[in-house]
Amino acid sequence: MMRAVLTRDAGADRVVPPAGFTVWLTVFTSGAMAFLTVFALALSLASGRLAESWDNELARSATLRISAPAGQMAEQTAAALKVLEQTPGVASARALSDAEQQALLEPWFGPDLPIDSLPVPQLIEVIETEDGYDSEGLRLRLQAEVPGAVLDEHTRWRRPLIAAAAKLRALGWVSILLIGAATGAMVTLAANAALAANSRVIAVLRLVGATDSYIASAFVRRFTLRTLIGAAGGTLLGLIAVLLMPGAGDAGAFLTGLRFQGLHWIFPFFVPPLAALVAFLATGYAARRVLERLD
Repeated sequence: MMRAVLTRDAGADRVVPPAGFTVWLTVFTSGAMAFLTVFALALSLASGRLAESWDNELARSATLRISAPAGQMAEQTAAALKVLEQTPGVASARALSDAEQQALLEPWFGPDLPIDSLPVPQLIEVIETEDGYDSEGLRLRLQAEVPGAVLDEHTRWRRPLIAAAAKLRALGWVSILLIGAATGAMVTLAANAALAANSRVIAVLRLVGATDSYIASAFVRRFTLRTLIGAAGGTLLGLIAVLLMPGAGDAGAFLTGLRFQGLHWIFPFFVPPLAALVAFLATGYAARRVLERLD
């Protein structure tokens, strides 16, 4: 049957009506499903990149927060930096400047926040080595030498974020599978309708010697090509829509980073042939079932 699908047969093509609601149903369904598949694929890949980025950026970093009276802030900051410099496993530690801290608070309080007149804690960025450091020992030493210091290793909120991104990626792949199943179901329904509507034509073809495999291959070929054409159009529209989405570098934009990156741009081009394969299998199954009932 695969050879019959790939080889054009003008006589077999005339078996299947070239127009009708099943034509538009197949083309529209395959196009819409391909369009949604491109977005689901982009979402899944972007979620994977996001989870990996969060894991890499936050796994070896921590923040030391110092809350102290204004007259003691500089002294405690210097003491905390000294403790961190002497701690094995700490690669570097630096106190954030007022401008950096204001930039962190700007999304919540706006750009005109008078940070100098507010009791804002001093933040110290801590980068650990590959071997890491003894967090419990560091906390005990800080508690003794810098009473106003609180160590935040980001673990408390890093793991839920990474888990959420991983679940979002899995949801994207599940969506792709469901879209493929829905495409197969719609093509099966369209093929069943076309076969049932042409039952008299099929009966005449049998009388003149046409085999069931010949008849089935005609329907499979026509529906497979319709699905391929519709999926190709939907994929093209999906790629254009993804290109119009804001890039990862567009600060403040909604849904940033959904564009494909690197070799990931190849993946959408597998959507049309995979949709055609689903249509090939679904139509072949539908054709065999309907022809058996017409015996």
